[in-house]
Amino acid sequence: MSVTPERADRRKVAYVLPVYEEAENIGVFHTAILESTATRPDLDFEFVYVNDGSKDDSLDRLLELRAEDSRVSVISLSRNFGHQMAVTAGLDAVADADAVIIMDTDLQDPPRVSIEMIEMWEGGVDVVFAQRRSRKDSVFKRSTAWLFYWTLDRLASIEIPRNVGDFRLMDARVVAEVSRYREHERFLRGIVAHVGFRQEALLFDRDERHAGTTGYPLKKMLKFAANGILGFSTTPLKMISRLGFVISGISVLLALYVFGVRIFNPEDAVPGWAFLGVGMFLLSGLQLIMMGVIGSYLGRVYVEVQDRPLYSVALAARGDRGDRREASR
Repeated sequence: MSVTPERADRRKVAYVLPVYEEAENIGVFHTAILESTATRPDLDFEFVYVNDGSKDDSLDRLLELRAEDSRVSVISLSRNFGHQMAVTAGLDAVADADAVIIMDTDLQDPPRVSIEMIEMWEGGVDVVFAQRRSRKDSVFKRSTAWLFYWTLDRLASIEIPRNVGDFRLMDARVVAEVSRYREHERFLRGIVAHVGFRQEALLFDRDERHAGTTGYPLKKMLKFAANGILGFSTTPLKMISRLGFVISGISVLLALYVFGVRIFNPEDAVPGWAFLGVGMFLLSGLQLIMMGVIGSYLGRVYVEVQDRPLYSVALAARGDRGDRREASR
């Protein structure tokens, strides 16, 4: 969106809004975000919707919004690359903004909270992350989320806040630093924590999803959790060595026990085929788990060495309303 000379001194806030099969939510969400941003007429806003390979009518709905509102930009990826890649594509496109707000379009993240983020940013905070005070999710979702953050607290090499998603505001300086991180298995909330700057939490109550189903089924949740742990911690590798020392110590103690029985109570010595069998399967299982952990790290190295583009853009409608195709990034 071009800035006229008389408005050159105004600050610009861009919303990065990943979309995956949200056709039922887009219209309601955009109305809500317009109502919230209308309270700040002193700022220029841009709404960058990133269509992550949706198979429903999401792209058509977004282009309709763009026809009605010149502040709407639409980026459509060539296929479904995942939520984190869609957010990355949006961040790459808004380098000209003074601040960037990331939020989903299912209305679980209330648009009104983003205005409170802007006020904290104007007070000098570089990153304002929305921390869930309450959430209207299933017991399973809340339990797995608690377990994930509990594990991450103990394994990660940096402090990553609990009960925090990607709903956040970042100053332009932070966005520039985050854009330098180009790993493929992305965990953006960890990356933002890693870059530093002044970061503060904003407590909010998360609403229910307006319509549709979540884009994060169990399989994707597990992969996302693995990216968070493996991307910011080498503790699993260290645990393998520690476990090896423990097992070695136990085996030495058992050897001393067997030796003592043979010397002092030979009549009690019974061939331990069952014990040997259980021990063999136990150690084999542990070895496979260890190989799996090492393989996960090695797989990440393999993907990074390939140095493939993070995403491909099929269509970008931004600025002069001219739709165009762009290369991969």
